Amino acid sequence: MNSDDSQIPAQPLNPEPKLSVEGSDIASAPGSSLSQRVADLQRIEQELRQEIAALQATKKTLLDQISSSQAALGRMVQESLTQLEQRKQTLQIAVEQLERRQDRIRNEMKTTFAGVSQDLAIRVQGFKDYLVGSLQDLAAAAEQLDLVPQQIPSETVVIKEAMASSEALTPAFAAQGFQEQANQIQKLLDQYRTRPDYYGPPWQLRRTFEPIHAERAAYWFFTQGGKGALRSMGSRLQNILVASSIISVLRSLYDDDLRPLILVNSPERLGEWRRGLQDCLGLARADFSPDRGVVLFEAPEPLAVKADRLLKDGYMPLVIVDETEDQISLSVLQFPLWLAFARDPQAPSSSYDRY
Repeated sequence: MNSDDSQIPAQPLNPEPKLSVEGSDIASAPGSSLSQRVADLQRIEQELRQEIAALQATKKTLLDQISSSQAALGRMVQESLTQLEQRKQTLQIAVEQLERRQDRIRNEMKTTFAGVSQDLAIRVQGFKDYLVGSLQDLAAAAEQLDLVPQQIPSETVVIKEAMASSEALTPAFAAQGFQEQANQIQKLLDQYRTRPDYYGPPWQLRRTFEPIHAERAAYWFFTQGGKGALRSMGSRLQNILVASSIISVLRSLYDDDLRPLILVNSPERLGEWRRGLQDCLGLARADFSPDRGVVLFEAPEPLAVKADRLLKDGYMPLVIVDETEDQISLSVLQFPLWLAFARDPQAPSSSYDRY
């Protein structure tokens, strides 16, 4: 042996390696047996199996929780969708109701505006007729200053002649002895004009009463004395309004003793008078009867018989003649109260047939 080999330290021929499992070192000691090492490995395997089983149980629990959460989330989403669908249907119904209400309001506005326009047109036309009639009356009065009186026919008299003869009569309502009654009439006419009562009792005027209507009624009471003809207002509706105001005033004076008798020459116009009096005076169907209230006639002869019978029984008949009657029977002019509407000769006849 040389000198270099003698300097190398002696090392073991078969060194035993160290085994490390989970941080544990299994050292092979010279005195350790193989059975001990196998037991340790089995113990470690058993611990690993237990940990794997625990992890698998935890995983199953997590999967079950995830499934439950997904099911609950699905139910929540479905319920939310159902609620949203219900709210959508409710909103659609509300929108449809608002649209229908909008359409109804628009229709009402159109109808209301149309009614207001028609009412304004009627008032303007009535005022125009009043001015034209006043000018014609002035012209007729100026022409009659130099005219020779004409003999009145024995059986019938024209409306214009009835107007002239009625103006010559002494006004009963304007007489000195009837001053209190005249004040009451004027008070009622002013009340109808300034404080209309649209829901008043029956036989009281319930419609708007303009100054032109009040002037016609006052002229009939105080100038004509309850007997005479008034120039037509241009429509039957306006004439019925004037007649209704006169009926209402006389009803307050004579109460149930007043019996209005309407003379119209056709059933259609009688129906218009019935509807107009119901609307203006709040009358019911029972107020149109031969035994009480208003009586409608198509011929003057039965009207005169009825009025004469009423006078004998102590009642006060009021004869009202529609503007379509061109002539008035003298039998009608004998009663204490009568009102005739004279047609405007310049107006077309068709204009008097509109309600």
